This record gives sequence, C-alpha cells and structure tokens, in this order.
Amino acid sequence: MDEMEEELKCPVCGSFFREPIILPCSHNICLACARNILVQTPEAESPQSSRASGSGVSDYDYLELDKMSLYSEADSGYGSYGGFVSAPTTPCQKSPNGVRVFPPTVPPLPQVQHHLLPHTGVLPPVPRNSCLTCPQCHRSLTLDDRGLRGFPKNRVLEGVVDRYQQSKAAALRCQLCEKSPREATVMCEQCDVFYCDPCRLRCHPPRGPLAKHRLVPPAQGRISRRTSPRKTSTCTEHELENLSMYCVQCKTPVCYQCLEDGKHSTHEVKALGAMWKLHKGQLSQALNVLSDRATEAKEFLVQLRNMVQHIQENGVEFEACLVAQCDALIEALNRRKAQLLSRVTKEHEHKLSVVRDQISHCTVKLRQTTGLMEYCLEVIKENDPSGFLQISDALIRRVHMTENQWGKGSLSPRMSSDFDLTLDSGPLLQTIHQLDFVQMKVPAAPILQLEECCTQTNSATLSWKQPPLSTIAVEGYILELDDGNGGQFREVYVGTEMICTVDGLRFNSTYKSRVKAFNSSGVGQYSKTLVMQTSEIAWFTFDPATAHPDIILSNDNLTVTCNSYDDRVIMGNTGFSRGVHYWEMTIDRYDNHPDPAFGIARADVMKDVMLGKDDKAWAMYVDNNRSWFMHNNSHTNRTDGGISKGATVGVLLDFSRGILLFLINDEQQGPVAFNTLEGMYYPAISLNRNVQVTLHSGLPVPDFYTPGESEAAGSVC
Repeated sequence: MDEMEEELKCPVCGSFFREPIILPCSHNICLACARNILVQTPEAESPQSSRASGSGVSDYDYLELDKMSLYSEADSGYGSYGGFVSAPTTPCQKSPNGVRVFPPTVPPLPQVQHHLLPHTGVLPPVPRNSCLTCPQCHRSLTLDDRGLRGFPKNRVLEGVVDRYQQSKAAALRCQLCEKSPREATVMCEQCDVFYCDPCRLRCHPPRGPLAKHRLVPPAQGRISRRTSPRKTSTCTEHELENLSMYCVQCKTPVCYQCLEDGKHSTHEVKALGAMWKLHKGQLSQALNVLSDRATEAKEFLVQLRNMVQHIQENGVEFEACLVAQCDALIEALNRRKAQLLSRVTKEHEHKLSVVRDQISHCTVKLRQTTGLMEYCLEVIKENDPSGFLQISDALIRRVHMTENQWGKGSLSPRMSSDFDLTLDSGPLLQTIHQLDFVQMKVPAAPILQLEECCTQTNSATLSWKQPPLSTIAVEGYILELDDGNGGQFREVYVGTEMICTVDGLRFNSTYKSRVKAFNSSGVGQYSKTLVMQTSEIAWFTFDPATAHPDIILSNDNLTVTCNSYDDRVIMGNTGFSRGVHYWEMTIDRYDNHPDPAFGIARADVMKDVMLGKDDKAWAMYVDNNRSWFMHNNSHTNRTDGGISKGATVGVLLDFSRGILLFLINDEQQGPVAFNTLEGMYYPAISLNRNVQVTLHSGLPVPDFYTPGESEAAGSVC
C-alpha cells in the first residue's frame, strides 16, 4: 500500500488529491492547484475555436501536439486543442512532489480568485482566455467559458484517496466483541466483517461453507471495502442530467441531452454499464500482464541483490589473491636480492683478499730492498779497496736482481677497485610496468540452443552458444556423444564452430550429447545433456550432390536413370556403419539387355565406371540371363538368373556378421557375396540410359534371413 501513495498525490502541491479533476491528457490535478497555475493569455493569442473539454479533438490528437509542445530547459510552449501558441522561455521549477513545473510567463490570476465566493461555497468563475499547463506532460490548454468546470471530476481517485487515508487512521476493531472490542486481525471479504482472533475462531471457523471465504489483513480489507454507495455522476455540460451512455469516438461518458443536441449526436454510443464492465476486464487483463512483469522484476531484483553479495565476496577473494600474488613476487624479488647480494659480497671479499696479498708481498720485498740498499751504502763507505772488490761483484748482481724484481708488472695493482657487475633491471622493470590482469579462468558451460538442435534419419545437428554475460575467452569446443545405448561418452567434434552435424548414427536409437568449452587455462564444465532420437526406419534416397553429371533423378530422388550409354554411379544420401539394412530397387525400364550393378561403396568411389571396377565398391552386376559379383575389377560367382522390366533387386547389408548378399525377386542370388565388411558404406548403383530403377528403402529383413545375435531384425543403425 505504501508504494501506491505516490499515485495519490498531486504533482503540484505534493499532498493527497483534493477534488481531483481529469485533464484531457489523462493526468490528474487538484481543483485548487489547477486555479493556482492558471495564466491569462492575451486576447490576440487565444484561439477562438479552442475548448477545454468540449472540442471535437480526441485524446489521440495529442500525439501531434506532442511534437509541437516539447519542453526543455531552453524551450517551452503553450497551446490549446485547436493549435499551438508559443511562449517566451522560462526556467522550470519543481513541485513538492518532484515534478517539473514551468511557471507562467504572464501574470497569474489574482490571488483573490482562489477564495470561495461568499455564501456559495464554490469557486468563482475563471476569466476568459485562461491557459492551463499540465504539470506532468506540459501540454497547454486554453479554457472555454465553462472554465475548470469543463474538466470532469475524478470521483474514483477521490474515493481511493479517502479509503487510503482511512486505512492509515486509527486501528481497526473487531465488530463482534461485546465489550472493549479488540484490535482486528483479519477481515472476511464475503462476510464484510472484521474479526479478532478469538471471534474468528468462534464465529468464523475454517470449515464447511466458511472454508471458501477469503480472509485478508484488516488494512487491505478496509481499502477494498466500499465506504459509501456508488454515486450517480452528472454531466459537466448538462448538470441536471445523469451520465448514462459512453461515446466511443470521444471516449467519454455522456448524457441523453448530449446525444440529442450536443456534439455527440452523430457519434457511436454504447451503454455505460456495458463499457464499464468491458474496460474493467481490459484493465484486469493489463494488470495480469503487468503483475507478471512485476514478478519478473522482483525476481530480477533478488538476482541483482545476490549479484551484489557475490561481487562483494568475489572482490574480497580476488583482492586477497592479488595481495598473495604480489607478496609472492616481492618474496621472489627478495630471494633474488639476497642471491645477488651474496655474489657482491663474494666479489668484495675476493678483491680485498687479492689486494691484501699484494700488499703483504710488496711489504716483504720492500723491506728486503731497503735492507739491501742500506747494506750497500755501508759497504761503499769502506776504504779497503781489496775488501770492497771481493764483494762488489756479488752486491752489484744482487742489486740488479732486486731491481728486476720491481719490474713493470710488480708495481701495478692486481685487482681493480671498481666492481665490474651491473644489475640489468630494465627488463624486470618493464615487466613490472606491464604487469596486468589476464583472463585466467576456464570458460563457462555452453548453452544448447534447443530450437536449432534436430535429428534427420541417422544424423544429428547440435547448436550451442556461450552464456550471455560471459566475457571469458573461448578457444574451442568439444562435442561428445554416447554410443546410443547408454555407454560412455566419446568426442565427435573439436573446433571453434558452434554448430555440428554428426552422421552415421544408429537408426531407432537414443543418443545423449553434451558440449564443453576450453581455453589456455583449461576445460570448462559440460552443458546440460541433450537427449536425441534418431529415425526409427533407415529411410534414404539417392543423393544428387554426389551423383555423376549424366545421372537423371525424379520422383523425389527415388527414381534414377542416365543420359549416357556408359555406366554412371550414384549413391544414397545415408551411410551405414552398424546394424542390419535391407533395401530394394524395382526395374522400371530395361532395354537392349544392359548390365546394371547394385551394391555398396565408399564415399570416394569412382563415378564414371561400372560399380565394382575399383577397390571402393562391392557390387553385383546382372543382365537378362545371369549375374556376377565384382570388387576391384575381380569377377566371381557367376549365377544363372537375370532381370527384366518389373523385376526387383534386393540388397542386404549385415554389419553384425560383416556380410553382403543380394536377392532377385525375393530369392537369394548366389552365395554370400562379400564378408569382413567394416567401416562406412553407402548404398550405390551404376546404370546407363537403357535402365531406369526406383528405390524402396527402410524395408524389413526377408523372412528367410536371421540377423546376428547382437542385432535385432529390421532396419536399424
């Protein structure tokens, strides 16, 4: 009920409607508020033919007026039923109810007019050439001589407001309590009585005829309860006449006087009660549709609120994951930092060790050199020539040797004081700057498009799509089918397409299918499993797409002949790889004793030679007297008995035993023609222009033949 409150408030004053009137644009406004926003237009600008509610323009004419009376922050206008009068630009304001109201550009009516006339209790008349602008849609109207009385009163809205205000008043009391009525807890719509819980259990038990009564909360019951009898409405133009008819063209209630001498005399009218019920029914139907949309909106809001919770949870989880990943990077960087510092420390110690060794070595040599120099100086001071000459040669050699020891390299540092290591951090810094989020989730489960999935004979076509809100990248899809007998699933397609046709399935079998998507992060979940039923009968026709150009087809691709004297091959449009299959061909025309060939072939069989000439076909060719079996141009098992016009040639393919045999006129022709057959085979025939045959497929196996134990009799695949 609280949601309805905004519908019951005036867009001008923001309070509950008081004496609401209906404007031609279907919006409502208080009568007093309507007088407050009236403006008086100049005489020259007022269209003389305009009327507030009595013109011949219907509500639908406002569709054209909408194009002229567009209101914006920089443009506004005023018009009437009969035309449009521009007005200077004025800024818009807002009413207490939040609706934009464009204030008039001409002085409003004197405020004295807003008071009731003395001793009458009614509003004074509105001056001529007054203009009223709807505060909601901003359509402007010029009033006629009747003024605001020309607008009908909205008694329904007024009654709803009264009931709503009453429901918000004092608490409802039980109507059956004898002393000190308790607060009512329910109201019976059928009994029209308010009950407290004890009185309801005592006077309105939920059994017998009362069990079908509908109990509602007191507030709801009060709203739906009529507070007064239905009032009789009077005509706005003929105040003494009651409204009894409905003008279909003007879409308004009218009285008999309007029909006799008013503008509605030539209009189509209907009974007011009948139109009342009709419009109530239309409103109820519209409300049912709107109720469904409201229910969907509530469910959608619940979904959005759940999404908010999931987003918050996922956000916290994702932030924690991001922090953990960054911490792991920092930890790895710290470990690498420790390793590099260790290398620097080793280099530092190595340099110090080399320099210290050199210092120690040089110190020893310098001490020895200094000692030798001092000794030589003392020797030079001696005055004994013979003694000096005895040791001078040796000292000279020692001085030269010592001097040589201080050669060029001995006075150079063995190690540089600079560190020849440079940390190459550029690529790492660039990588850190390029560090960003990438798609690391597996794809969501695809959605099978059931309207595009179908089966035809022993082929199945499946179509799927990604969920609408999924933004995860998909690199491909995997389609899986079971074996048609409740067995394990197997992959039948891997690729990027989202539609796939699978051929060569068993006839009269039920297959389960599912699909999943994958990307570099992995494989997503499976879609829902789709169950498909293949055709019960192995029915097929000749395939014009794979036929030799000389082949001529008719009868919905069931009858075939040729326009060449040479043999030409045509195959069926369905391949077989499992099961037992039997089909026949009737000889419609047989001239000049040709030898057509009947049998099976691979998809890549030669089409311009007799069937059986290459290693891709297994056939029986027959003339009017005898037949032969042929494969890879090898002729075997000559058998008497030929064909003629009207004859029937049967082909029986049994994969349970891997054999192929032939029949002529329902009799087996020769022994088993071929065995150890495996793989995919297509029905095939070769013929020339002297022969015409008609195909009959999906036939039961002949009575004399018993299929293998693993296969049931009949055409199944």
